[in-house]
Amino acid sequence: MSPLLGRRPRAGGPVRGYAARMPLGHLGVNVPDLAAAREYYDTLMPLLDYEPFLDRENEFSYRPAGGKVGTYVFFYGALEDGEHTRHRPGLQHLAFMLRTRAAVHRVHDWVVARGGEIVYEPQEFPEYHRGYYAVFWLDPHGFMLEAVCHRDEG
Repeated sequence: MSPLLGRRPRAGGPVRGYAARMPLGHLGVNVPDLAAAREYYDTLMPLLDYEPFLDRENEFSYRPAGGKVGTYVFFYGALEDGEHTRHRPGLQHLAFMLRTRAAVHRVHDWVVARGGEIVYEPQEFPEYHRGYYAVFWLDPHGFMLEAVCHRDEG
């Protein structure tokens, strides 16, 4: 029995209704330098098809552009010192889905132009599924990000 929907999920497929249509509602990310993160993400997020949502002194956020369904991303100033690493318990990486491989390359080019650290160059990752095409990089705070296209464009 689903505690959210009050009924059993269908065997062999997702539950129909709100929970089936709505992915994760939002993510909150603590950063050591909120101003630097704001400058970085204000430029990056439109390339990932996101638009500004909230902009306050102590937080800012983005939502999928144009009314697209998806996860909102919030940024907050960290209240404790310490460096993030994807190798410790906690956040490993954030992946943003794009419609084309060309969009993946635009993100890659933007990261390289800023002197960012590329973890994996744009390429297919057949170990995930056919057509999985992505670039992985580190943001200025050490968070690994991914821009991925799930279409096989050859």
